[in-house]
Amino acid sequence: MDQAKIRLSPTEMEMATSADLILTKNAILQKVNQLLAGLQQQHAFLVYSTECLPPALTGSSPKISRGENYKGLPYFMLDYPRVFEQENIAAIRTMFWWGNFFSVTIHLSGTYKKKAEKKIMEFWPRLKEKGFYICINEDQWEHHFETDNYQPLIVLTGEQQHDLVYKRSFIKIANKIAITEWEDAPAQLTIFFEQLLLLLQD
Repeated sequence: MDQAKIRLSPTEMEMATSADLILTKNAILQKVNQLLAGLQQQHAFLVYSTECLPPALTGSSPKISRGENYKGLPYFMLDYPRVFEQENIAAIRTMFWWGNFFSVTIHLSGTYKKKAEKKIMEFWPRLKEKGFYICINEDQWEHHFETDNYQPLIVLTGEQQHDLVYKRSFIKIANKIAITEWEDAPAQLTIFFEQLLLLLQD
């Protein structure tokens, strides 16, 4: 490879020579971590005060994880409650994805999905009214809200609703808010969490 041909654009050079960029990024991510840590306490209180949750969920511990490369961008995730087994998954995930959104997602498969199906159908009108989305992708580990991954509940027909709830091996229902709504994010994310937590009750 001709090393002389590897050049930086003016924008890249400006960024590469500025320490402020990385320092500011680190400060932002530290604040995201603090925000999620606060949500972790609120969510733990809601889980412990909610009746009729499976013991595996009330006994699970919160986990905050961080990565640098979901589709090239940094992210934070708070998983709680969480059960990740090979065939059985029940988790509520709160996510910050740099440059995109905050989101809250319930992820169910196996026995947990089977148990929640009727409850999801019961709560569908309420979730639709609140602007929730459902995953239509075959890959259950994608988190973006492009149209090939999530569709708003409000646009789906009754037949599509039935198929997505009953005929797939997993179900993910989610909602999101813009990062620009930072000040309101803790309250709004907690509301989303409460609405999804109802789906896990016996």
